[in-house]
Amino acid sequence: MSAISSNYDVYNNLGLTASEANATTGRSSLGMQDFMNLLVTELTHQDPTKPMENTELATQISQFATVSGIDELNTAFGDFSSNMLAQQTIQASSLVGHEVMIESYLGVLPSGGSLTGSIYMPAAGTNVTLQISDKSGALVREMTLGQLEEGMTQFSWDGLTDSGDYADPGQYTLTATATIDDADQALATMINANVDSVSIGSSSGVLVNLDGLGLVSINDVLEIH
Repeated sequence: MSAISSNYDVYNNLGLTASEANATTGRSSLGMQDFMNLLVTELTHQDPTKPMENTELATQISQFATVSGIDELNTAFGDFSSNMLAQQTIQASSLVGHEVMIESYLGVLPSGGSLTGSIYMPAAGTNVTLQISDKSGALVREMTLGQLEEGMTQFSWDGLTDSGDYADPGQYTLTATATIDDADQALATMINANVDSVSIGSSSGVLVNLDGLGLVSINDVLEIH
């Protein structure tokens, strides 16, 4: 099967350069009608002793139609992508002021509030423990959750440390572990966070700005509360 020719190849087959074709049409690209006009011109001025073969004529028409179709398809997909992004942005804007859940090992203790989230158990296990550390890495609270079944289990930390004092508001690191099938295993933690704003990344699509955590993709949002 013949390879698909580029616009340059199609112009070249007609004995034209791209600049000549553009000058003929007064536009930056050829439409099908422009192509047919140029093809008729070529047939009119061809060497009568060496007429164009029918297969060659059919190939040129097919090549141009294929290239033109690909360009139109790319344009259609580009428009579709832009419309989808705009729709996603409008939908995401309704999240501002709401609480969402994302998978993260970082959480934020708000002033006068609690750091909340969930732990995911891939299977039933024992000795489930959630450790909370500050930015320096110092352990401030260890929560023993005992035995848990497979699935999500919610947790809440009111800021009270193991020493009996209340921790300062801010960002903390969560480490969850359990014994599953007689082996220690790290667990995924999900964090609840408030949406402050929504923005569009240059290459990452719609982003939500979470209080104390920064920007994350809207695709990373697991739940909306």
